[in-house]
Amino acid sequence: MLPGSGARSGPGSTAVSDRIRRRWLLLVAPLLVVVAAVTVTAALAFGGDGEQAVTVRTPDGDVIASLPVEAGDRFAVSYRNSVYTTLAEERYRVLPDGRFELVELAADQVAVLEEYYAVPGAPRPAPPGDRRAYVVEPDPTRPAVFERLNIAATDLGERTLWVPGHPPVPLWQRVVSENPTVLLDIEEI
Repeated sequence: MLPGSGARSGPGSTAVSDRIRRRWLLLVAPLLVVVAAVTVTAALAFGGDGEQAVTVRTPDGDVIASLPVEAGDRFAVSYRNSVYTTLAEERYRVLPDGRFELVELAADQVAVLEEYYAVPGAPRPAPPGDRRAYVVEPDPTRPAVFERLNIAATDLGERTLWVPGHPPVPLWQRVVSENPTVLLDIEEI
């Protein structure tokens, strides 16, 4: 038989390498399918058309507030600190993956920032037009990134959601059950 004609066998044949390729493909193909499925699921969960909202729900899932945001946007939750009985805020930035990160703390009294939050940096006067008197960055050695944040929306705490371009949302006034817990997260809309 002339080289290149008939069945492939013997030294230099490609039959063995073809079997190895087929086996490798049978092992890798399912993995590629799983990776593709995860990618599509993630794109649908976080990519979608890019429309997201800061959403506050009761533990039963009832919506208390839902305000549109985009990755990079900021929002805040203010409250009356029960120890100092003065207003304070936790300010967050929306991350591209749908989580949110604490990026700034603000308060009307320096003691709330220095003692209650125990921040390593010195609080500074807030810029003109800010809702609070003092601001400071949170402790960089303890990053605070959330998928969901449980908040007690009580009359005493007066929790309020602030999203630029929208009126403030007094969460504590919207809780109508005995359970003051609300859940804040970023959802696709």
